[in-house]
Amino acid sequence: MSDEEFDVLDELYFVQTYAFLQETLAWEDKRLLDALTSLVEKGWVKCFTEPDQECFETINLQEVGKELLYLATKKGLMAHTTL
Repeated sequence: MSDEEFDVLDELYFVQTYAFLQETLAWEDKRLLDALTSLVEKGWVKCFTEPDQECFETINLQEVGKELLYLATKKGLMAHTTL
């Protein structure tokens, strides 16, 4: 797990908006979207269009990632806490 992935997971114990992540981490868009993309691909983070509407289709986060909400999965939380 990269340092970026660890830092993002640290903020995703609850559903969070992209804007919250960007403000909290103070990262540029590319860095944050790259980290989120990696975490989603690993199955460590889930995406939502609304707090109760999970995205099940494949999403290009570089295009629509700023509009979504995020939550760490059980698998992601386990990876985060075992480091």
